Amino acid sequence: MRDGQRHDDEELEAGRLLFSRPCTFMLGAAKLEQLPDSAVPEVCFAGRSNVGKSSLINALTGTQGLARTSNTPGRTQELNFFMLADRLLICDMPGYGYAEAPKERVKRWTSLVKSYLRGRPNLRRVMLLIDSRHGIKDNDHDIMTMLDEAAVNFQVVLTKIDKLKAAEVDAVLARTASDLVKHVASHPEILLTSSEKGKGMAEVRAAMAALALPPV
Repeated sequence: MRDGQRHDDEELEAGRLLFSRPCTFMLGAAKLEQLPDSAVPEVCFAGRSNVGKSSLINALTGTQGLARTSNTPGRTQELNFFMLADRLLICDMPGYGYAEAPKERVKRWTSLVKSYLRGRPNLRRVMLLIDSRHGIKDNDHDIMTMLDEAAVNFQVVLTKIDKLKAAEVDAVLARTASDLVKHVASHPEILLTSSEKGKGMAEVRAAMAALALPPV
């Protein structure tokens, strides 16, 4: 399924119920040894700087300010972890592709991110955010290739679709689907979102609920 989200009522309700529960900040990890030791399934949000990762987490959880947002690219410098209802661990990853950041800092972030993605046994999926206005860039493909090699499942989430006309959304969806055919670790469903307008939140919640521990 590469033509946008399709979820039945039961899946959407499971997502609503999961995200109606508390989501709390756990910690920020700047080094591998600081990563939380948890057997809870984990979902990671990745993407270029300023693609809207923190805004999406805030919109999904309905908690403004839970994840820090900034107009300054490269502000998130750690892997920030949040626990959702003791059923799902969420990781907000540092943005990549910010060329003006100091090279040593970029190198350090890159090393941390790669080590995390390749060695996190409870990581169920990477939600890879792509700005719908710009589509997939070379460094997005680099991350996708790394995830292919590490056999880590990833799902593309197109952000800021409220900025596009309907025909433009269809076009970027088709281009994205074509690009993903090249990547063996890609999830077949592409999610369309607008954190500002709330579009697609129910579908992202449903996709994540399917990866979480079952409710007690």
